[in-house]
Amino acid sequence: MSSDEPAERQAQLVAGYERKLERRAVTQRQVERWNTAESAGAPPAQDEIAVEEPLEIRIATDPLATIMRTPGEDHFLVAGFLFSEGIIASLADLGRVAHCGRPSAADFGNLVDVAPGPGTALAPELAQRSRRHGVVGSACGVCGRERVDDLIERLGRVSDEPRIHAALIPRSIAQLQTRQNGFARTGAMHGALALASDGSELAAAEDVGRHNAVDKVIGKLLHSADIGRAAILVVSGRASFEIVQKAAAARMGSVLSVSAPTSLAIDLALHTGITLGGFVRGTKFNVYSHPQRIIGGYK
Repeated sequence: MSSDEPAERQAQLVAGYERKLERRAVTQRQVERWNTAESAGAPPAQDEIAVEEPLEIRIATDPLATIMRTPGEDHFLVAGFLFSEGIIASLADLGRVAHCGRPSAADFGNLVDVAPGPGTALAPELAQRSRRHGVVGSACGVCGRERVDDLIERLGRVSDEPRIHAALIPRSIAQLQTRQNGFARTGAMHGALALASDGSELAAAEDVGRHNAVDKVIGKLLHSADIGRAAILVVSGRASFEIVQKAAAARMGSVLSVSAPTSLAIDLALHTGITLGGFVRGTKFNVYSHPQRIIGGYK
């Protein structure tokens, strides 16, 4: 046996368990379905449930954050998270992203260690500024930040171009819905979709957390070198502050949601030059900021 075989075997084991993570997004639990209009209930059955598990992110073994997420595509999630937090400026800043621990352990896949890219030092002050204290829940994005003003100063304004056609906005929501297989199975996953200005799809992802789905999309854009082409971010849930924050970090000029925006999301969109659309349903939608980016259509 050569000296390289144990290392090769370990790499194969890790790759195998990472593939299992991709399949761990949905599990089954017992459910009782009740109906007060009927005299007898249905017997217990197995229901498909979205998995939510912690992912601890470390930078060179130093803990940074623990995120509650749906397992799978963790390397995209980590890349997108670090990029939107301003810890990395490009994929070149990112070296090895590896799951730690024994591949045979039951909790393998819930700890990721990040090494900087060649010749790159991930600035400790950036990591400290973005450090999340405690667990970041699947619905929490900006929790634990000491100063929102610092974030707004870092993001700056996105370009006024490119423009998008009004007819593309309803189509983008319909396009996102075709990518939500996990939601169709469980009813508990959010979706995110990145489009070019002409409506062509660049990346899509699902997760129990809205902002996690967006981070996975941004991570995919970084890996495919499409980060500069993405013009539109489409999300399935409400458009919250952290969603607009991540779009601004990725320089996407439009954020579209099937649901409502929050007040702080609108304020951030106004400040950063982002066109924020909400309640996109059928041919109707609301525009809360920078409507000049939209061409065609009727109010």
